[in-house]
Amino acid sequence: MAIDEIARIVSHEEAGPGYRFLVVEAPKLAAELVPGQFVHVKVPGLEASALRRPFSVFDACDGQVTVMYKIVGRGTEALAQAKPGDAVSVLGPLGRGFPVACSGVPLLVGGGYGVAPLHFLAKRQVAAGLKPILFVGGRTKGDLLALDRFAALGVDVRTATNDGSAGAKGFVVDPLDDVLIELRQKGEAFELYTCGPDGLLKAVAQRATGTGMPGWISMDRHMICGVGACFACIQKVKLPNGEAFNARCCVNGPVFKAEDIVW
Repeated sequence: MAIDEIARIVSHEEAGPGYRFLVVEAPKLAAELVPGQFVHVKVPGLEASALRRPFSVFDACDGQVTVMYKIVGRGTEALAQAKPGDAVSVLGPLGRGFPVACSGVPLLVGGGYGVAPLHFLAKRQVAAGLKPILFVGGRTKGDLLALDRFAALGVDVRTATNDGSAGAKGFVVDPLDDVLIELRQKGEAFELYTCGPDGLLKAVAQRATGTGMPGWISMDRHMICGVGACFACIQKVKLPNGEAFNARCCVNGPVFKAEDIVW
């Protein structure tokens, strides 16, 4: 059951050009959240009728919840003005997240601020004794976010940029494909986890289904209500009998099995 917790802002810092880290004291939420779930934040300073904004969870530990967001519109512009000590209403945990357990090598693939839920996942997997490999892509070096925080976890980080300003030049699936070939040649099992733009999600899902390995896809849809009431975040998926079903990402997802998604 979702908790509406009044949380105090602990810190609010830059995470990159146009991106912010928001850390709130929310012990009830922090104890319940799992990687891949999201929270709905009531933005201070907006009128009472304004809708909450959904954010992926970057981390949840020691009674604190961290989200990373991009300043893109009126809501996030207003949120960016919030200061440490301010109180915010945070609703969660919402949605279905990633499974932490992995039967092989965890391969995490993110684009832009799609790395946010992957950090929480990587942290839990490292704590469970797993050794995830993270693949991060962006247009330029400035789009590669939170790499130092992944490195601090001991995660093997591989990067790619469209302009070649950091890591391999090209798409993030290029270094991913190199590792997939290596693992398959060795006969090692792996699982794929991804969050980011649709093109990346589809590419990773195709690699999961093409290799017959598990793939977990976090679908980024506009989750307005967060509780399945408004049907604004529909994603077509396949039921076990093969029939198509209009799933609501906020309650049936946002994480789905790769083979279940209808693109």
